[in-house]
Amino acid sequence: MSAVELYQNAIFDTINMGIFVVDHEETILMWNGWLAKHARISPEQAIGKPITETFSKTPSAAFMAALRNTLQYGLPAVLSNALHRAPLALYGVDDDIAEHLPIHQSITITALNTPDGSRCALIQITDSSTSIKREKMLRSHSETLKKDATTDMLTGLYNRRFFDEHYKMAIGQAIRQKLPMTIFMVDIDYFKQYNDYYGHPAGDKVLYAVAHTLKSQLARSSDMIARYGGEEFIMVLPNMPAENGMQFAEKLIQAISALNLPHLKSKAAKHITVSIGLSTYDPSRHREVTALIDAADTALYKAKQQGRNRASFLALDTLISHRVGATID
Repeated sequence: MSAVELYQNAIFDTINMGIFVVDHEETILMWNGWLAKHARISPEQAIGKPITETFSKTPSAAFMAALRNTLQYGLPAVLSNALHRAPLALYGVDDDIAEHLPIHQSITITALNTPDGSRCALIQITDSSTSIKREKMLRSHSETLKKDATTDMLTGLYNRRFFDEHYKMAIGQAIRQKLPMTIFMVDIDYFKQYNDYYGHPAGDKVLYAVAHTLKSQLARSSDMIARYGGEEFIMVLPNMPAENGMQFAEKLIQAISALNLPHLKSKAAKHITVSIGLSTYDPSRHREVTALIDAADTALYKAKQQGRNRASFLALDTLISHRVGATID
């Protein structure tokens, strides 16, 4: 064997991909070291055997169909990992777990015309497992960044930034569908006094408990809650008319009271309570929608003035009329 042939054989056996050749009868003619490692079959065991009898498991139907098209018609073929995860019985070698799992494979089949006029096929295989893992990691990292950008880290609810974007879409949807939408401003009563007396770590736990209790009351995927700032939350409930808003607000108040979290410095009760302001936009009645949050915020202020631990509703047109009157005066 010449020096050139020795180098060629060395390259053939050390290259980081699987390479083998089959003749027109589907018999294996060449088999490199990568395949010996990942198929666990030596060249001596593979060469001279039909491909259907070589691997520990029969190659997939898609692989055999592609191979036969190449041998019969000279057509090249590519089996991407996206559609064909593991056409051949090839396994990892890094650890005990990998040894039992088929590797992800990308396969190219190319026709080779021999001097005697027959046709062979060159099969090249690359391990896609690493690139797929990297892609999954990048996707996971991207999703984490996206979540961090839209989520309040303490409560796990959406943050103010996400709410601002969602609110615009919710208003547009209410207008297009001609359906009412109610928003709720929810504030934990005497929360500053709670923090001063119990400490901020305890206050954080209360924020988390209240946030998840409020969220648990939402029944539809279209309902949304966000932390609006400090101890204040905002809820958007599409297709909720004004007459149902107060009932839902009372349900929220009862759910928070049922937590029975002690608050000895509250003037509303001896446990954590919330005050709620709400308002409804109804496309059939209101042309103006920009004041909806202000209406709910004004209603919240009214609930606090009335003693807290309660809900107050302010009709959107009432606030608009008041603003118009104040402008005229």
